[in-house]
Amino acid sequence: MRKLLIIPVLLLTGCAPVVNLQAAEDANNPLCAEVSVRVPDTLGELEKRETNSQATSAWGEPAAVLMRCGLEGVEVSTLPCVTAGEVDWLVDDSEAPNYRFISYARYPAVEVIVDSKLASGVSALEGLSQAVSQIPATKSCSTIQG
Repeated sequence: MRKLLIIPVLLLTGCAPVVNLQAAEDANNPLCAEVSVRVPDTLGELEKRETNSQATSAWGEPAAVLMRCGLEGVEVSTLPCVTAGEVDWLVDDSEAPNYRFISYARYPAVEVIVDSKLASGVSALEGLSQAVSQIPATKSCSTIQG
């Protein structure tokens, strides 16, 4: 009689633990669903990971890029505004090397947090541009009054 060697599937798949993220207040907004189904499976060389909350995504092991949809939209801010791909972003560098980007003048807003030690913020934003552009913009960076 032959003995069968059983290897757990978990070992074969190399599953990473689920990334715990808190859903934003308006995460159930249908526009967030439009964003969520369009986020890429990879950002640069970072693989998408499973998250535990609606309208959230994460990439990298350890998680280097985090995304949440459903935040309150922002049209007035003292933060610098940059354009990456088709989307304007407010840049909060107050916790560098972790950079927080908030989609500008989109309702609901999308937040992206990038650990710049592990990933490029510009590359992450450009990779997410097509998905985030599903939420229409009401203004552009160039219309910010200083």
